[in-house]
Amino acid sequence: MELGVGAARSGYRLEHFEDLGSTNDEAAARVASGDPGRLWIVADRQSRGRGRLGRVWTSSTGNLFASLMLIEPCARPAAPQLGFVAGVALADCLRNLLGGDRRLALKWPNDALYDGAKLSGLLLESLGAKTFGCVIGFGVNCVSHPDDTPYPATSLRAIGAAVSRAAVFAALSDSLAQWLDVWARGDNFATIRRAWLDVAGGLDAPARVQRNGNVMEGTFRGIDAHGRMLLESHDGKMDTIEAGDLSFAAPLVVR
Repeated sequence: MELGVGAARSGYRLEHFEDLGSTNDEAAARVASGDPGRLWIVADRQSRGRGRLGRVWTSSTGNLFASLMLIEPCARPAAPQLGFVAGVALADCLRNLLGGDRRLALKWPNDALYDGAKLSGLLLESLGAKTFGCVIGFGVNCVSHPDDTPYPATSLRAIGAAVSRAAVFAALSDSLAQWLDVWARGDNFATIRRAWLDVAGGLDAPARVQRNGNVMEGTFRGIDAHGRMLLESHDGKMDTIEAGDLSFAAPLVVR
């Protein structure tokens, strides 16, 4: 497992483990220990992998489990933008590996889907009271995928893509380094937003959002200048949503 050439030249580092509880937990421990950041943690296996909203992330051998730890990447209020930077980098990386296949899309906020099935997930965590650290965790289904997910899942192998997890990681590390530079510590989120909308699935499609036990229905209109979901209700009201589970009434539309 190696960093991409661009990431290595930009000063990113890599530590590779056979077994970890969680790459995000290991990266968080490095924040607490005073590590200077720009550190990738990659594991062959995880015993306590997790996804958004506290869900368990199935960690089958052969898939990619990687977390990037950053120190003081931006002002604290801008930290949620990192999820969109990471999502754009992931989609850019995977589309390139798949020859530009536009069936690869993002579902808000940052799940990577292929033809409507989940190929990858992402977990962003902010840490530290004094030293501000952020951890961006990626799980990419390279050779296998779970069957017990809220909506269909798939893997690179299942869609016929002969791409190794080492190749995915090298490309991802380069892509994320590039898009972090574009983002410019939050000064250029407008460009990230445009790039995110270009790879978003389900734009202008009927959608449903579950949050706090409630269900909202309407039309998915993308994201606002802060990354919040825009959901237009049936009476024309535009709601902005910061967190929730998004699903589509019909198969996800990829532009």
